Amino acid sequence: MENPNNPCRILMVVTGVLTAIGLLLLFSASKSIASVSGSLPVYVKQLIWIIIGILMFLWLKDFDYRHWNKLAHLLYFVILIFLLIVLAIGTGRAGRWIKIGWFNFQPSEFAKFILVIVLARYFSIRDIERFSTILGGVIITGIPFLLILLQPNLGTALLFIIIFFSMAYLAGAKKKHLLILIIIGVLMSPLLWMGLKDYQKQRLIIFLNPWKDPLGKGYNILQSKITIGSGGIIGKGFLKGTQTKLAFLPEFHTDFIFCLLAEEFGLVGVFVLLFLYYVFLSQIHRITLTTQDPFGRLAGTGIMVMFLTQIFVNIGMACGILPVAGIPLPFLSYGGSALIVCFICLATVYNLGKNTALF
Repeated sequence: MENPNNPCRILMVVTGVLTAIGLLLLFSASKSIASVSGSLPVYVKQLIWIIIGILMFLWLKDFDYRHWNKLAHLLYFVILIFLLIVLAIGTGRAGRWIKIGWFNFQPSEFAKFILVIVLARYFSIRDIERFSTILGGVIITGIPFLLILLQPNLGTALLFIIIFFSMAYLAGAKKKHLLILIIIGVLMSPLLWMGLKDYQKQRLIIFLNPWKDPLGKGYNILQSKITIGSGGIIGKGFLKGTQTKLAFLPEFHTDFIFCLLAEEFGLVGVFVLLFLYYVFLSQIHRITLTTQDPFGRLAGTGIMVMFLTQIFVNIGMACGILPVAGIPLPFLSYGGSALIVCFICLATVYNLGKNTALF
């Protein structure tokens, strides 16, 4: 009889609940004209992506995670090509997508997972205590970072930096080496600032004082706070959110879906969601801790950091404690590329847990 405390089993159950919550929220969001995309409501499109994601998971859950190690170089090369293609012919908001038939493919989402795999391979076969190894990791991370920054997609690009530092630290890098990189990064920050688009600069400036432009750049920040606060303790009820239904808050089916949850289900719903994410991340951590294979341990850690950062940044952005970054909330936000990557990561962690007994 299967152990009910098996982390892989718990992970599957929690993922199912999170996905169902996301679908319910998108069903609610679809009642607003502003959220309809094309001929199908967003929840129908998301359901299609969920089915594709589940099929992807069922296919990859038995795919030995160590094969990712062998494919790392090829995947890295392929994703760099796609990131270059985005800069040339990208479509959609800020030109971040490649249109392939009816499918809008967002390479930067897949680049997150691939970076984790490539860094896991690199750090697991190199002497992590050498500064040259850390510099090699900087180059590996820096190339896709710059390509994504040029799209422009500052939020995802910065996520790459967090993944790099987290994986390097957990791989055993010397703190003084990481501190040197941080100091260099701080000294180079004026160059990064000069390279930002005007709207990105305004977004960061307005974040500090959204009332400076309440109907312009500060609108989303203020409306997200109002939407969350209007939910109170138990919320207004399913399908009864006025801030979202009347489209006072843009992008509430993607970047600000957390606000929709808070408005309709209140503080209770927020606590339930945070608890589910806690269980989700803790099971990935359990699986990673029991893995003795260096590559597998680093890959699992990188995936956990990726999920944790996206959750923290998205919710922090919605609550107004972080700048608007355009980072999706895992399994909840509308978007095919992001959802499929979540299921690919899930399958990798599942296989990691399944193969732990081999070591």
